Amino acid sequence: MAIIYRCQLELHDSMYYATREIGRLYETEPVIHNYALCYALGLVDSEAYSTTVSEEHSYRYFCSEQVPKYEEHLTPLNLQGIYVTPARSLSHSSTLNTWKYANNNYHVEMEKTQKNIPSFGRAKEIAPESQFEFFIISSSSLKRQDGKWKIPKWIRLGKWMSKAEVSVQEFTDIKLKTGEFTVAYPLNPLDVMFTHQVISYDVVNMPPVSLIQNVQIQGEYYQFGDIKIPARMEYRFSS
Repeated sequence: MAIIYRCQLELHDSMYYATREIGRLYETEPVIHNYALCYALGLVDSEAYSTTVSEEHSYRYFCSEQVPKYEEHLTPLNLQGIYVTPARSLSHSSTLNTWKYANNNYHVEMEKTQKNIPSFGRAKEIAPESQFEFFIISSSSLKRQDGKWKIPKWIRLGKWMSKAEVSVQEFTDIKLKTGEFTVAYPLNPLDVMFTHQVISYDVVNMPPVSLIQNVQIQGEYYQFGDIKIPARMEYRFSS
């Protein structure tokens, strides 16, 4: 039977990534993609996966190319029996920041100009002290031999590498059931639609794969307490 870890995340900095762009407004949705969480938690390039992820593809300190390799990086987690769900907001607030920049054609193209025309944009960010929740489903314990967590206490997220604190609660008394149920958490549709019948949902538009929430679904699920999440989720990718 799987072990499920309920993880709560609290921001210590403002968090920004462009979920959507509306003119000059760059907005951050209060949802964290499960791909981003895998990288932030160190699951992609940690020592535990050194046999499947080479040093040249490690993104810990330096990325030599801006080409996503989600399938290459996340498929090894399926072999390890580890799955991370997207994170939902438990409580959050937003801040709106305005930034300005000037026309710099004379720097880039050595053009002569008599004008310095400023432009601007606005970034809607998630404020510090906002809290999120997600789950890690694992086929084996994520505790080290000394009893401490392999899950890091501190991680960094978003464009600004914002600092966040992670607290963990372990569940082992889990029931596996089958039927129709409602999921109160966001899901990655690619990871559930091959094993479950998705009846209804709302879309959260965000790259690289839009998420779904308020999902009515049919199939196997894990239940612990009053929480229900789909079983047999793993990372899948569109061809």
